[in-house]
Amino acid sequence: PTSFHWPTFLSAAALLFSSFIGFDSIAQAGGEAKNPTKNLPKAIGLAILSVGLFYICFTYAVYYAVPWQFVAQEAMQKDITAAGILSYLLPSGLGVLILLGAAIALLNDLPAMILSVSRLVFSWAKDGIFPRTLALIHPKHHTPHFAIVLSGCIASIGILGSHFAGDFFLGIDIMVTSMLVNFLLMCISVILFPIQNPVLASRIGIFKSRKLQLFIGIGGTILILSFLVIHTVKDLNSTASAWYFHSTPVWLIVMSSASVLFFFQWKKLKVSGVDTKAQFSTLPSE
Repeated sequence: PTSFHWPTFLSAAALLFSSFIGFDSIAQAGGEAKNPTKNLPKAIGLAILSVGLFYICFTYAVYYAVPWQFVAQEAMQKDITAAGILSYLLPSGLGVLILLGAAIALLNDLPAMILSVSRLVFSWAKDGIFPRTLALIHPKHHTPHFAIVLSGCIASIGILGSHFAGDFFLGIDIMVTSMLVNFLLMCISVILFPIQNPVLASRIGIFKSRKLQLFIGIGGTILILSFLVIHTVKDLNSTASAWYFHSTPVWLIVMSSASVLFFFQWKKLKVSGVDTKAQFSTLPSE
């Protein structure tokens, strides 16, 4: 017998919220999309509805076949997957096929993830926030090879760190924190956009009503901030053999290091005479 607990529910909701990855990849490819101002929000909304419906149907099917009490008990002892849970009911050969399909699906995600992250690194380097070397283009393949290699190396370090920590969900928790902070900043940007950059704000092609924008921005800020607080408290209160097996301190160390690099490069830009306000308030021509 169990009772309903809001902290547990909201903690799971924060994890599920961050499972919708890939929207940053869509946005970064906006320059190649037709009428991105209207089509990208529609594509994101359609993706949320379709993927959300699939999640609900799949989860219902799994818990119909395997009681949730058993799933919860297994999760307390080890990392579990849907394929691993269903392996109790399916022939071993079919379970292997399910894992193989999942592996292929994850491999298909890698090019899109590397594309999106390396584009960020390339853009930061081109703007002068990262070292200029990372903005160099390969003379033969016409790709930002240094940005791609750096992105792959950092991702590999994260994977190896989670592996040696013996906790795959350490990397997941770091990703959840990062995405919650990222979306929180997006919601705050919606609120402050007309104040900071009225020219770009006037070009918004969807949800043009300022009242609706404020409703979305303030509502999203409150919701995501609550998710972030609950996720952080859960992480800090969890049992771990060392402090660096908690995702929050690791995330803070990485973000602090990146912030030091950012402010150092930002100061260099100002010293070199770059008008940072003018440069970063205008979209690049490409």
